Amino acid sequence: MKKQTMLRSFMNAWQGILHAARKERNFKVHIIFAVAAVAICIILPVDTIYRFMVMYAIFFVLCTELINTAVEAAVDLHCGQTFSPLAKIAKDCCAGAVLLASIQAVFVAIIVAKHIFSIL
Repeated sequence: MKKQTMLRSFMNAWQGILHAARKERNFKVHIIFAVAAVAICIILPVDTIYRFMVMYAIFFVLCTELINTAVEAAVDLHCGQTFSPLAKIAKDCCAGAVLLASIQAVFVAIIVAKHIFSIL
């Protein structure tokens, strides 16, 4: 197999992100919430540490969603239309990881909101 250049590797990674942004409904929903969260952090007086917490939560959710998409594609490629209990476990566990990341992001939002309203 031919060795890829670093630029090609980055371009492939970007293609994966763009695929998810175009084709995956849940990724689109996460992007909308991310944009809203960033807008709130820009508009309201949010300290740097809280902005960092928000950005970390956003990237954590988006990363888990990308991993979920990749696992689902790999499982579907392997199993096709055949039901497999192990495939279900793999898909459910990845979806669970996205759910946990999303719950963590909600906790961050609550912490940031408490901070914002305490200084207003």
